[in-house]
Amino acid sequence: MSYSDTNRVVLVGRLTRDPELRAAPSGQSVCSLRLACNGLRKEGDVYEERPNFFDISVFGAQGENVDRYLRKGSRVVVDGRLEWREWETSDGSSEIDRSSEIGRLGIAFNDMADALAARHAAQQRAE
Repeated sequence: MSYSDTNRVVLVGRLTRDPELRAAPSGQSVCSLRLACNGLRKEGDVYEERPNFFDISVFGAQGENVDRYLRKGSRVVVDGRLEWREWETSDGSSEIDRSSEIGRLGIAFNDMADALAARHAAQQRAE
């Protein structure tokens, strides 16, 4: 039996902005999110809450649903993998992009009312 390394991340946090839906060159829908997850860090004898920010891509019908139902401040649970892209710019400096690609994304239960309100608002805009 062969074992492989695993790249899996589970994040729980809130969206820092409304989702942004676009079409990839292939025509597939891609929804971009920015998620804030707060963590505690000890500074001397005091614990401070500090946010960590993650850029997230959600593809296909799932991305379209995210754009339709979620808004800035929505609490979500993300299950996916981390991607690390590194490249050199034209001026010779190095750039790094850390993002997450999502396998599953869920709405936190206590925010379901917010999602339903967003759905209703989207239906009103469509009419």
